[in-house]
Amino acid sequence: MEDLEDERSRDRPTVAVGAIVIEGDDLLVVRRARPPAVGTWSIPGGRVERGETLAEAIVRELHEETGLEGACGEMVGWSEVIDRGHHAVILDFRVHLFERVEPIAGDDASAARWVPLGDVTELHLAPGLAEFLHDHGIIPTIT
Repeated sequence: MEDLEDERSRDRPTVAVGAIVIEGDDLLVVRRARPPAVGTWSIPGGRVERGETLAEAIVRELHEETGLEGACGEMVGWSEVIDRGHHAVILDFRVHLFERVEPIAGDDASAARWVPLGDVTELHLAPGLAEFLHDHGIIPTIT
């Protein structure tokens, strides 16, 4: 019976979180080291683990992917990623850092860095990220 439940849960969407960290005029970004969207730049984030609150997931993912520590702030918005074999509902929150330092890539990130808000769209971004950031007033333009 447990194997059947595991199989059913793999067919369901996963809940994920994204950390929008802005310091001054810079946005914190990471290059994804694993699918989906491997090799693209995105905001730190990942799946919510069983028994974990959204705020706990944000703080954990931020630290795992960048080495930075912060507190979960207000929700910015949500999006969905649906592709072959993968469906995630992503809840994005602002994160307030305890201290701005240079990020160090770890876990699911191959690189992490601060990027001026006006330069974000010059990066090879994860699909839909530029539109999301623009629609929620994070970046001024998507072209």
